[in-house]
Amino acid sequence: MITWKDMTPAQRGVLLGAASIQLSLAVSAWADLASRPAGEVNGSKAKWAGIIAINFVGPIAYFARGRKR
Repeated sequence: MITWKDMTPAQRGVLLGAASIQLSLAVSAWADLASRPAGEVNGSKAKWAGIIAINFVGPIAYFARGRKR
């Protein structure tokens, strides 16, 4: 198992960058879901709230498929 101390500065930067993007996507998706009326969401809001928590895939799926246009 690789620990934080074992990583090079470049590896730490990539990890922090990816974590930042993931967190930004999730927060944006949850904020949109919270402010959107249930009638404008494909499926239940509770289901989408859980899906959004799944790495990069969840928020991208919500933005692509979870909102009615």
